[in-house]
Amino acid sequence: MKNMIFALAVLSLVACNKGGMEHDAMGTFEATEVIVSAEQAGRLMYFNIEEGANVDSGQHVALIDTVQLQLQALQLGATKEAYAVSRPDMAKQIAVTKQQLAKAEHERKRYEALVRGNAANRKLLDDAENEVRMLRRQLDAQVSQLSNTTGSLNRQMDAAEIQRRQVIDRLEKCRVKSPISGTVLEKYAEAGEYATPGKPLFKVADITDMVLRAYVTAPQLTSLKIGQQVKVYADSGDDSMREYEGVVSWISDKAEFTPKTIQTRDERANLVYAVKIRVRNTDGLIKIGMYGEADF
Repeated sequence: MKNMIFALAVLSLVACNKGGMEHDAMGTFEATEVIVSAEQAGRLMYFNIEEGANVDSGQHVALIDTVQLQLQALQLGATKEAYAVSRPDMAKQIAVTKQQLAKAEHERKRYEALVRGNAANRKLLDDAENEVRMLRRQLDAQVSQLSNTTGSLNRQMDAAEIQRRQVIDRLEKCRVKSPISGTVLEKYAEAGEYATPGKPLFKVADITDMVLRAYVTAPQLTSLKIGQQVKVYADSGDDSMREYEGVVSWISDKAEFTPKTIQTRDERANLVYAVKIRVRNTDGLIKIGMYGEADF
């Protein structure tokens, strides 16, 4: 098919050089087509678009079964909550030890005063200081253990939250959206069918912004440049042509030979270059695959 279109374009260019063609170049209209595929596995609960319908960018058009993913998200949320509840209350768990330490420090100060006044034995002060040191080490060990436990539970909470967000992302991908605003060209599935990741669901194209792909000869390149305004003509189905404003958006930097199927000795030297001319399909009458012509 591509070779046939290419051949027709080149034959038109040859005719142009001989004075048999009214316009400078001829080709076919194209549009940016996007095939939307399923990203998750499951049954299509609904799929409410039809071929020829217009859709907006981001519009929900289908839903893949989400029950199992919703349950998984709830389970992970409950797991995170369980970790949160299991975190120790450090203030309460070290309160007794802190109280004992305060009492031991008070006793140490009291014995210290008695020893200075020679009213108590030095051994009593030593025992009180040992008690304070022991309780301080005990408090430090409790704080360290509780901090490690809390940190470990926090990390498990974070892991559960990451997993939950992954499930939420998968849930969002169950809601099939149109990536662009355009017209549905083909529909490959129906509601009730089982979708798998990568399975095509529908094809959409923005037919308001069309591209005329045509071929020009080397001499014509001197009159073309990117961004140049040109006149584009689309076949209206009768002897007349509809005129549109076009802009040259791309020019191939490589020449192509005339297809072998139509080459003659004289035509082997013919080199052509592909060009793309962007056209606003203001009236919606330009269709994909329709023939068009251009004047530079």
